[in-house]
Amino acid sequence: MQAELIKLIHENGHFSVGKTEEIVKQEFFIPNLSNVVKKVIVNCVPCILANKKTGKKGRVLNPISKESIPLSTYHVDFIGPLPSTNKSYQHIFTVVDACTKFTWLYPVKTVSAESALEKLKQQQKTFGNPIRIISDRCSAFTSKLFNDYCDEENIQHLQIATGVRRGNGQVERIHRTLNPVLTKLSLDDSTKWYKYVDRLQRILNSTISRSTKWTLFELLVGIKMRNKEDIVIKDLLLEEMAKELLEQREFLRNDAKKEHRNPAV
Repeated sequence: MQAELIKLIHENGHFSVGKTEEIVKQEFFIPNLSNVVKKVIVNCVPCILANKKTGKKGRVLNPISKESIPLSTYHVDFIGPLPSTNKSYQHIFTVVDACTKFTWLYPVKTVSAESALEKLKQQQKTFGNPIRIISDRCSAFTSKLFNDYCDEENIQHLQIATGVRRGNGQVERIHRTLNPVLTKLSLDDSTKWYKYVDRLQRILNSTISRSTKWTLFELLVGIKMRNKEDIVIKDLLLEEMAKELLEQREFLRNDAKKEHRNPAV
């Protein structure tokens, strides 16, 4: 449980060993903290990717430069299937900026290269191209169409190897939050979930992060989003975002108490 909580904290910003230790110490006592943090970070796939300098495309250990510039690296994935809507939407194509964690949510009809590329081209009109895209090995992303697009646009495409859990963790965390929130918002009619996606994206990106004390919008563009308050969605989001961390904290505190009472000889 200690390693899981440290991983959760580290993946908030892929902090260095020292910075991760500093954040953990503010809330918890963990014996041999430095060693546990090092073990977590040495196995962090995005950090492995970021700390390399050369290599080929399309492999899990593809070397890439550190993700310190907004809009340079996108994490992408699909969520679903969700209840089919009257517009035939069944999935959400999610794009997360690796540096700021700013998130784009696009309802789509199918899990396909065509759906992903349509939304990436739509996003390209405003933000241009990223340097790299990180995805899993879903058929939409391994397809010739998707990889030809990346080659033509000079985008490095990195694919997380099958079986590497949380390798694309930035998107997975967003999905763990979105699923229950969308379910609660569309209780009266589960096929209307897509009507909440735009509002959900806006609130998600304009809510202050507990770790950085900034909103994702501020980290991306440098100013606060002018935004109508949406208490219902904001409360649901905060509830789901806090739930996992609170559960991990409780487990960790119990483990820490046990170790304190029964220190290793």
